Amino acid sequence: MSSVEEFTLYAADGYALKASVFRPVGTPVGSLLMAGATGVPQRFYQRFANYAAGRGFSVITLDYRGVGKSRPASLRGFDMAYLDWAYLDLAAAVSHLTREGLPLFWVGHSFGGHALGLQSEHALIKGAYCFGTGAGWAGWMPRLEAIKVRFMWSMVLPLMVKARGYLAWSVLGMGEDLPVGVYRDWKRWCRYPHYFFDDPDMQHVKHSFSQLSIPCVFANAVDDRWALPRSRDAFIKHYCNAQVERLDLDPCVSGGEIGHMGYFRPTAINSWSVALDWFNNLLENEPASKAKGSTAY
Repeated sequence: MSSVEEFTLYAADGYALKASVFRPVGTPVGSLLMAGATGVPQRFYQRFANYAAGRGFSVITLDYRGVGKSRPASLRGFDMAYLDWAYLDLAAAVSHLTREGLPLFWVGHSFGGHALGLQSEHALIKGAYCFGTGAGWAGWMPRLEAIKVRFMWSMVLPLMVKARGYLAWSVLGMGEDLPVGVYRDWKRWCRYPHYFFDDPDMQHVKHSFSQLSIPCVFANAVDDRWALPRSRDAFIKHYCNAQVERLDLDPCVSGGEIGHMGYFRPTAINSWSVALDWFNNLLENEPASKAKGSTAY
Protein backbone atom coordinates (compact mmCIF):
# COMPACT_ATOMS: atom_id res chain seq x y z
CA MET A 1 0.00 0.00 0.00
CA SER A 2 1.05 3.59 -0.57
CA SER A 3 0.06 6.93 0.91
CA VAL A 4 -1.02 9.87 -1.25
CA GLU A 5 -0.56 13.52 -0.40
CA GLU A 6 -1.76 16.46 -2.47
CA PHE A 7 0.35 19.62 -2.44
CA THR A 8 0.97 22.84 -4.34
CA LEU A 9 4.04 23.12 -6.52
CA TYR A 10 5.16 26.60 -7.53
CA ALA A 11 6.76 27.16 -10.94
CA ALA A 12 9.56 29.67 -11.44
CA ASP A 13 7.06 32.30 -12.61
CA GLY A 14 4.97 31.83 -9.46
CA TYR A 15 2.15 29.81 -11.03
CA ALA A 16 0.58 27.41 -8.51
CA LEU A 17 0.37 23.83 -9.77
CA LYS A 18 -1.61 21.09 -8.10
CA ALA A 19 0.43 17.94 -7.61
CA SER A 20 0.31 14.65 -5.71
CA VAL A 21 3.04 12.51 -4.20
CA PHE A 22 2.58 8.75 -3.85
CA ARG A 23 4.88 7.41 -1.13
CA PRO A 24 5.81 3.76 -0.62
CA VAL A 25 5.88 1.95 2.69
CA GLY A 26 9.41 2.17 3.97
CA THR A 27 12.37 3.96 2.44
CA PRO A 28 11.91 4.70 -1.28
CA VAL A 29 14.49 3.36 -3.73
CA GLY A 30 14.11 6.36 -6.05
CA SER A 31 11.82 9.11 -7.29
CA LEU A 32 9.65 8.99 -10.41
CA LEU A 33 8.27 12.06 -12.16
CA MET A 34 5.15 11.27 -14.18
CA ALA A 35 5.20 13.65 -17.17
CA GLY A 36 1.75 13.33 -18.68
CA ALA A 37 0.24 13.83 -22.11
CA THR A 38 -1.48 16.88 -23.57
CA GLY A 39 -4.90 17.47 -22.02
CA VAL A 40 -4.63 14.48 -19.68
CA PRO A 41 -5.13 15.25 -15.97
CA GLN A 42 -2.96 13.70 -13.30
CA ARG A 43 -5.79 11.52 -12.00
CA PHE A 44 -5.45 9.37 -15.13
CA TYR A 45 -2.00 8.29 -13.92
CA GLN A 46 -3.06 7.45 -10.39
CA ARG A 47 -3.17 3.69 -10.96
CA PHE A 48 0.36 3.66 -12.35
CA ALA A 49 1.62 5.89 -9.54
CA ASN A 50 0.11 3.58 -6.91
CA TYR A 51 1.66 0.58 -8.60
CA ALA A 52 5.09 2.22 -8.77
CA ALA A 53 4.85 3.25 -5.11
CA GLY A 54 4.06 -0.38 -4.31
CA ARG A 55 7.35 -1.24 -6.00
CA GLY A 56 9.25 1.15 -3.72
CA PHE A 57 9.30 4.40 -5.73
CA SER A 58 8.16 7.81 -4.59
CA VAL A 59 6.05 9.19 -7.45
CA ILE A 60 4.92 12.73 -8.28
CA THR A 61 2.04 13.48 -10.64
CA LEU A 62 0.88 16.99 -11.51
CA ASP A 63 -1.67 18.93 -13.47
CA TYR A 64 -0.03 21.30 -15.94
CA ARG A 65 -1.16 24.92 -15.87
CA GLY A 66 -4.54 25.32 -17.55
CA VAL A 67 -5.44 21.64 -17.00
CA GLY A 68 -7.27 19.74 -14.28
CA LYS A 69 -6.85 21.17 -10.80
CA SER A 70 -4.29 23.69 -12.13
CA ARG A 71 -6.87 25.27 -14.43
CA PRO A 72 -7.94 28.87 -13.79
CA ALA A 73 -11.59 29.82 -13.32
CA SER A 74 -11.83 30.49 -17.07
CA LEU A 75 -9.59 29.51 -19.97
CA ARG A 76 -10.86 32.41 -22.06
CA GLY A 77 -8.04 34.95 -22.10
CA PHE A 78 -5.65 32.64 -20.23
CA ASP A 79 -2.21 33.33 -21.71
CA MET A 80 0.47 30.66 -21.92
CA ALA A 81 2.69 28.83 -24.39
CA TYR A 82 2.55 25.06 -24.92
CA LEU A 83 6.13 24.55 -23.80
CA ASP A 84 5.53 26.33 -20.50
CA TRP A 85 4.54 22.86 -19.35
CA ALA A 86 8.10 21.69 -19.98
CA TYR A 87 10.16 24.78 -19.21
CA LEU A 88 8.24 25.82 -16.09
CA ASP A 89 5.87 23.16 -14.77
CA LEU A 90 7.91 19.97 -15.18
CA ALA A 91 11.10 21.87 -14.40
CA ALA A 92 9.56 22.81 -11.03
CA ALA A 93 8.79 19.15 -10.36
CA VAL A 94 12.36 18.13 -11.22
CA SER A 95 13.70 20.76 -8.84
CA HIS A 96 11.34 19.62 -6.09
CA LEU A 97 12.25 15.96 -6.45
CA THR A 98 16.01 16.51 -6.50
CA ARG A 99 15.76 18.08 -3.06
CA GLU A 100 14.70 14.67 -1.76
CA GLY A 101 18.17 13.34 -2.56
CA LEU A 102 16.94 10.17 -4.28
CA PRO A 103 17.84 8.96 -7.79
CA LEU A 104 15.38 10.67 -10.13
CA PHE A 105 13.71 8.91 -13.05
CA TRP A 106 11.33 10.23 -15.70
CA VAL A 107 8.19 8.49 -16.97
CA GLY A 108 6.70 10.21 -20.02
CA HIS A 109 3.46 9.84 -21.90
CA SER A 110 3.22 11.46 -25.35
CA PHE A 111 4.08 15.13 -24.62
CA GLY A 112 6.11 13.88 -21.65
CA GLY A 113 8.56 12.37 -24.12
CA HIS A 114 8.91 15.78 -25.79
CA ALA A 115 9.36 17.66 -22.53
CA LEU A 116 12.26 15.44 -21.47
CA GLY A 117 14.54 16.99 -24.07
CA LEU A 118 13.55 20.51 -23.01
CA GLN A 119 14.75 20.21 -19.42
CA SER A 120 17.72 22.39 -18.54
CA GLU A 121 18.82 20.09 -15.71
CA HIS A 122 19.41 16.93 -17.74
CA ALA A 123 22.11 15.68 -15.40
CA LEU A 124 19.61 15.39 -12.53
CA ILE A 125 17.63 12.67 -14.34
CA LYS A 126 19.15 9.18 -14.25
CA GLY A 127 16.92 7.53 -16.84
CA ALA A 128 13.67 7.93 -18.75
CA TYR A 129 10.96 5.53 -19.93
CA CYS A 130 8.44 7.09 -22.31
CA PHE A 131 5.23 5.74 -23.83
CA GLY A 132 3.44 6.93 -26.97
CA THR A 133 5.79 9.75 -27.94
CA GLY A 134 5.56 10.75 -31.59
CA ALA A 135 6.12 13.61 -34.01
CA GLY A 136 2.44 14.59 -34.30
CA TRP A 137 2.38 14.88 -38.10
CA ALA A 138 -0.69 13.29 -39.71
CA GLY A 139 1.50 11.79 -42.45
CA TRP A 140 2.87 9.28 -39.93
CA MET A 141 -0.65 8.08 -39.08
CA PRO A 142 -2.77 5.43 -40.79
CA ARG A 143 -4.55 6.90 -43.83
CA LEU A 144 -8.06 7.17 -42.37
CA GLU A 145 -6.76 8.60 -39.12
CA ALA A 146 -4.68 11.13 -41.05
CA ILE A 147 -7.77 12.29 -42.99
CA LYS A 148 -9.72 12.68 -39.76
CA VAL A 149 -6.91 14.57 -38.00
CA ARG A 150 -6.30 16.95 -40.91
CA PHE A 151 -10.02 17.73 -41.09
CA MET A 152 -10.05 18.34 -37.37
CA TRP A 153 -7.07 20.77 -37.48
CA SER A 154 -8.29 22.63 -40.56
CA MET A 155 -12.06 22.82 -39.99
CA VAL A 156 -13.39 21.70 -36.62
CA LEU A 157 -10.90 23.05 -34.11
CA PRO A 158 -10.45 26.57 -35.59
CA LEU A 159 -14.21 27.14 -35.42
CA MET A 160 -14.34 25.80 -31.88
CA VAL A 161 -11.50 28.02 -30.70
CA LYS A 162 -12.96 31.09 -32.40
CA ALA A 163 -16.30 30.54 -30.69
CA ARG A 164 -15.02 29.79 -27.20
CA GLY A 165 -11.61 31.44 -26.94
CA TYR A 166 -9.94 28.15 -26.02
CA LEU A 167 -9.83 24.56 -27.30
CA ALA A 168 -12.86 22.75 -25.91
CA TRP A 169 -11.11 19.40 -26.25
CA SER A 170 -13.50 17.77 -23.79
CA VAL A 171 -16.46 18.30 -26.16
CA LEU A 172 -14.78 15.88 -28.55
CA GLY A 173 -14.05 13.40 -25.78
CA MET A 174 -10.32 13.86 -26.36
CA GLY A 175 -9.28 15.05 -22.90
CA GLU A 176 -9.33 18.25 -20.86
CA ASP A 177 -9.98 21.64 -22.44
CA LEU A 178 -6.80 23.44 -23.50
CA PRO A 179 -5.64 27.07 -23.46
CA VAL A 180 -5.55 28.79 -26.83
CA GLY A 181 -1.75 29.10 -26.68
CA VAL A 182 -1.41 25.33 -26.46
CA TYR A 183 -3.75 24.94 -29.43
CA ARG A 184 -1.83 27.43 -31.60
CA ASP A 185 1.60 25.92 -30.93
CA TRP A 186 0.38 22.34 -31.26
CA LYS A 187 -1.42 23.03 -34.54
CA ARG A 188 1.64 24.73 -36.03
CA TRP A 189 4.07 21.96 -35.10
CA CYS A 190 1.78 19.16 -36.29
CA ARG A 191 2.17 20.58 -39.82
CA TYR A 192 5.79 19.37 -39.86
CA PRO A 193 7.03 15.77 -40.28
CA HIS A 194 9.53 16.26 -37.45
CA TYR A 195 7.30 18.44 -35.28
CA PHE A 196 8.92 21.52 -33.74
CA PHE A 197 12.37 20.53 -35.02
CA ASP A 198 11.20 21.60 -38.50
CA ASP A 199 9.86 24.95 -37.30
CA PRO A 200 12.31 27.72 -38.39
CA ASP A 201 11.60 29.56 -35.13
CA MET A 202 12.42 26.53 -32.98
CA GLN A 203 15.89 25.53 -34.14
CA HIS A 204 17.31 26.15 -30.68
CA VAL A 205 15.58 23.03 -29.34
CA LYS A 206 17.94 20.80 -31.33
CA HIS A 207 20.80 21.85 -29.07
CA SER A 208 18.77 21.13 -25.95
CA PHE A 209 17.89 17.63 -27.15
CA SER A 210 21.47 16.91 -28.14
CA GLN A 211 22.60 17.58 -24.55
CA LEU A 212 20.66 14.62 -23.18
CA SER A 213 22.93 11.63 -22.64
CA ILE A 214 20.96 9.45 -20.23
CA PRO A 215 19.55 5.95 -20.89
CA CYS A 216 16.05 6.17 -22.41
CA VAL A 217 13.38 3.74 -23.57
CA PHE A 218 10.67 4.87 -25.99
CA ALA A 219 7.83 2.34 -26.11
CA ASN A 220 5.08 2.71 -28.73
CA ALA A 221 2.18 0.44 -29.52
CA VAL A 222 1.79 -0.74 -33.09
CA ASP A 223 -1.92 0.18 -32.82
CA ASP A 224 -1.27 3.70 -31.51
CA ARG A 225 -2.77 5.62 -34.44
CA TRP A 226 -1.44 8.97 -33.19
CA ALA A 227 2.08 7.78 -32.45
CA LEU A 228 3.05 4.73 -34.46
CA PRO A 229 6.66 3.54 -34.14
CA ARG A 230 7.59 5.42 -37.35
CA SER A 231 6.28 8.65 -35.80
CA ARG A 232 8.31 7.97 -32.67
CA ASP A 233 11.45 7.34 -34.71
CA ALA A 234 11.01 10.62 -36.60
CA PHE A 235 10.98 12.46 -33.29
CA ILE A 236 13.49 10.65 -31.09
CA LYS A 237 16.30 10.75 -33.66
CA HIS A 238 16.94 14.20 -32.20
CA TYR A 239 17.97 12.54 -28.93
CA CYS A 240 21.20 12.03 -30.80
CA ASN A 241 23.50 11.59 -27.79
CA ALA A 242 21.16 9.67 -25.50
CA GLN A 243 21.37 5.91 -24.99
CA VAL A 244 18.08 5.18 -26.72
CA GLU A 245 16.21 1.90 -26.88
CA ARG A 246 13.08 1.55 -29.02
CA LEU A 247 10.33 -0.85 -27.98
CA ASP A 248 7.34 -1.74 -30.18
CA LEU A 249 4.39 -3.00 -28.14
CA ASP A 250 2.10 -5.60 -29.69
CA PRO A 251 -1.49 -5.39 -28.37
CA CYS A 252 -1.92 -9.11 -28.99
CA VAL A 253 0.86 -9.77 -26.49
CA SER A 254 -0.15 -6.97 -24.12
CA GLY A 255 -3.67 -8.28 -23.55
CA GLY A 256 -5.76 -6.14 -25.87
CA GLU A 257 -5.98 -2.80 -27.60
CA ILE A 258 -3.47 -0.19 -26.46
CA GLY A 259 -3.92 2.80 -28.75
CA HIS A 260 -2.65 6.17 -27.53
CA MET A 261 -4.09 6.01 -24.02
CA GLY A 262 -3.87 2.35 -23.08
CA TYR A 263 -0.31 2.62 -21.77
CA PHE A 264 -1.70 3.77 -18.41
CA ARG A 265 -4.90 1.76 -18.19
CA PRO A 266 -5.03 -1.28 -15.85
CA THR A 267 -4.39 -3.72 -18.72
CA ALA A 268 -0.91 -2.21 -19.13
CA ILE A 269 0.38 -3.53 -15.80
CA ASN A 270 2.89 -5.81 -17.54
CA SER A 271 4.42 -2.80 -19.29
CA TRP A 272 4.59 -0.97 -15.97
CA SER A 273 6.44 -3.90 -14.47
CA VAL A 274 8.94 -3.93 -17.34
CA ALA A 275 9.55 -0.20 -16.95
CA LEU A 276 10.11 -0.42 -13.21
CA ASP A 277 12.40 -3.42 -13.65
CA TRP A 278 14.39 -1.28 -16.10
CA PHE A 279 14.70 1.52 -13.52
CA ASN A 280 15.78 -0.98 -10.88
CA ASN A 281 18.41 -2.31 -13.24
CA LEU A 282 19.76 1.23 -13.65
CA LEU A 283 19.93 1.56 -9.88
CA GLU A 284 21.84 -1.69 -9.56
CA ASN A 285 24.23 -0.95 -12.42
CA GLU A 286 24.51 2.83 -12.30
CA PRO A 287 28.29 3.02 -12.77
CA ALA A 288 28.07 0.87 -15.91
CA SER A 289 24.86 2.24 -17.35
CA LYS A 290 26.49 4.80 -19.62
CA ALA A 291 28.72 2.18 -21.14
CA LYS A 292 25.89 -0.19 -22.00
CA GLY A 293 23.36 1.64 -24.17
CA SER A 294 21.13 -0.27 -26.57
CA THR A 295 20.09 1.34 -29.79
CA ALA A 296 22.02 4.57 -30.15
CA TYR A 297 21.27 7.42 -32.56
